[in-house]
Amino acid sequence: MANPQRLRRVADQIQRELSDLVHTELQDPRVRMVTFTGVELSPDLMHAKVYFTSLADTHDESLAGLKRAAGFLRSKLGARVKIHSTPELHFVYDESVEAGMRLDRLIDEAVAADEALKSPRRRRLRPR
Repeated sequence: MANPQRLRRVADQIQRELSDLVHTELQDPRVRMVTFTGVELSPDLMHAKVYFTSLADTHDESLAGLKRAAGFLRSKLGARVKIHSTPELHFVYDESVEAGMRLDRLIDEAVAADEALKSPRRRRLRPR
């Protein structure tokens, strides 16, 4: 079994290097607005699941651009990261950011509704 600390360090380095490579080396406009949110490595370091988010309208285009550039990124990554073999890159859209924004919006709506129920209503005072 691989050392979990080593896996984490290598995954973090792969994430940093991929981010730098995408922003400095790739010319594909589909991947310009991509942010890498995490990397999971297999215990044998042969496969890397790379999670990303995109500010573009559709993440499908970004995913297509990343898949097309996977071989190029892997070769450049091999020159930067000193491990026995460079892992095969598998890109996965990270939906956690969207889910977090959706939950945040729901919480804000619930708080606003709660405040509306708690706020005192003005009562008309009747003259005596």
